[in-house]
Amino acid sequence: MTADTNNPFAALSVEGLPPGPELPPRKGRAGRVVLRRETAHRGGKTVIVVDQLPAHLPVARIEELARQLRKACGCGGTVKGRTIEVQGDQPARIRSILEGEGFQVAGER
Repeated sequence: MTADTNNPFAALSVEGLPPGPELPPRKGRAGRVVLRRETAHRGGKTVIVVDQLPAHLPVARIEELARQLRKACGCGGTVKGRTIEVQGDQPARIRSILEGEGFQVAGER
């Protein structure tokens, strides 16, 4: 069997069709995230975790966002999977940065 026999769209052609509309860049909310304060298994040190990042965000964008948060807070941090951990107890600063990037922020105040 070939892939073309199983593809119901193999015989379709886009020749002669007008181009689709140009979509404007999405404005508004980039998605919802949750802030969490953790101290467990960290030697008593506080970490703010940015969790539940939207699935449409690529890993490169999450890394860039983490770098931006670390730089603004003047502290360390890391990306683990699809969560960002920022060292220190600065939830207000992290919240304002995320809201400035268009995220709806829930959780830690």
